This record gives sequence, structure tokens and C-alpha cells, in this order.
Amino acid sequence: MDIERKQSAIIDRFVRQAAGLRSAQSVANLVLEATSHPSLFAFAEILAIPNLSKLLESQYSSYLDVLLLFACGTWKNYQRNARSLPVLLPDQVRKLKQLTVLALIENEKELPYDQLMEELDVSNVRELEEFLIKECIHTGIVRGKLDQLHRCFKFAAGRDLTAEHLDNTIEVSNNWFCTSSSLLHLIEERIDWAECLDGISKLHKKDINNKIKVEKAFKDHDLQACNVCFGDLDEWSEIRDGMDEDCIGRKTRYLFLLCTSC
Repeated sequence: MDIERKQSAIIDRFVRQAAGLRSAQSVANLVLEATSHPSLFAFAEILAIPNLSKLLESQYSSYLDVLLLFACGTWKNYQRNARSLPVLLPDQVRKLKQLTVLALIENEKELPYDQLMEELDVSNVRELEEFLIKECIHTGIVRGKLDQLHRCFKFAAGRDLTAEHLDNTIEVSNNWFCTSSSLLHLIEERIDWAECLDGISKLHKKDINNKIKVEKAFKDHDLQACNVCFGDLDEWSEIRDGMDEDCIGRKTRYLFLLCTSC
């Protein structure tokens, strides 16, 4: 997250700086500075700067090609078109090779050393590993590890999207959105079901407690505790006073059966 915030601040500075430029040469110098900056690895926002149009139809038009190269090209792309492009500075060479690594891992989980050495124009494994560790992993642009046993580089982060990747990115995003919406709906249904079960459980518990109270009341012939089912039982108490014990027992069991059936 720190590298993203840092890059965002750098990009904002270049965008603001470009807004005040008046000549093609000054815009070309800005492109040179941006593509040489050691902490800048995203160029989509800089490509959208309106003042880049000053490079068109000028002697500095090739600098626009340089910016496009750093946005979505590789070291091999530069080598194939070196005659029509300005000679890159050492900082630019290092930057473009870093971006080449990011481009290669966009669709792969691991990259063989042999492929990396060919793409980066590196002659041996030691030089390759030093570059990956020092210029990619330690700088924070890549999150990965070296597998020396299998001679490959595993895992990494991405770079700017090109137009050909946009449709796939949109499709993946839409699929993620649909899946997330379905999961959210399912979770909401589960919550409603859990709340319903909780309500039923509370009613059942209340019913059981009431029946326990009534049972205890009838066992002790304490009919006043049964008001939950029969209301005021003073009249029954008066009637009970004129009954013998057997009659009271029969009437009590009858009322108990009525109460437990509530």
C-alpha cells in the first residue's frame, strides 16, 4: 500500500507539472524524467495528459513512443525498435527491464529462468537473480520468490492495463460483482432464517416456563399462580373451600389438563 500511495503522489506531481508546459521540448523533458524516476511504475495517467499532443508533429515525437513503451511495452520491444527511438539512459534501461518482468507475469504464476534471461538480455543465472532480488523484490514492485531448485521465479504484481486486457478485466469484475451479490443475498436470507428460529425458540421457551409454573402451582394446590391461563381464580378458591380432598384433587387435575393444553 505504501508504494501505491507514493506512486500516486509522484503521478500527481507530474500531471500538475505538465499542465504548465508550453513547448514540445519541455514535454519531452518531462517524459524523460518520468520514465527515469526510480519509484514510478505506472504511466496510464501520464499518457492522458493533454499537453502530450505538443509532441506530435515535432522533432520530439519519438518521446511519445517512449512513454507508450514504458506504459505497456518490454525490453524486447525497445530492442526491435531501437533505431526509431531515443537512446535510453541507464535508469531508463533498468526501469524498462523491471517493467518487462511485470509484463511477463501478468498471465503466469511462475516464470522459468531461461525465459527471463532471454527477455531481459541477461547472460547468466547469477546476474538474473541479483536483478530480481535487488531491482524487483527489494523495491517492492514484485511480491515473489526465487525457486533455485526448479530455476524459476514465482508470483508477482501487475502493471498498467492495455486495451486488449480491458475486456477481460471488465468480465472478471462483473463476474466478481455477480458472485458477491449472490453471496450477500444468501447471507441475508440466512440471517432472516436465524432470526425466525430465534423467535420460535423464545416462544417455545416461554410456553415451557408457563407450563412448569402451572404444574408446580397445581401440585401445591396454589391456584393463584395459574392466572396466566385462567385469569382471576378467587371464585375457584371459594368453591374449593367447600369440597373434600378427593373432589379438590379431581378438579385440580382437570384444570391442570386444561392449562397444559393451552
